[in-house]
Amino acid sequence: MAKESVKARQRKREALVAKFAEKRAALKEAGDYAALDKLPKNASPVRLKNRCQLTGRPKGYMRYFGLSRVIFRDMALNGKIPGVKKASW
Repeated sequence: MAKESVKARQRKREALVAKFAEKRAALKEAGDYAALDKLPKNASPVRLKNRCQLTGRPKGYMRYFGLSRVIFRDMALNGKIPGVKKASW
């Protein structure tokens, strides 16, 4: 499980990206790269990292479910994810 400080930092980045999204798009369209450079670094969407919504784990992230592989397996085996069951043939 990720440290609370790491998860908080990620949430802060997400808020900054959302706050400056329109301004970044307008500056990019205008080609004003000097003004773009003056925006906060964490306002860039490239700096976001996909993390598990429950644990904050950055590795083994399953984009479709928004969970890490470990939590996904637990929830699937307990029947907490509709439509997902263990394969057997």
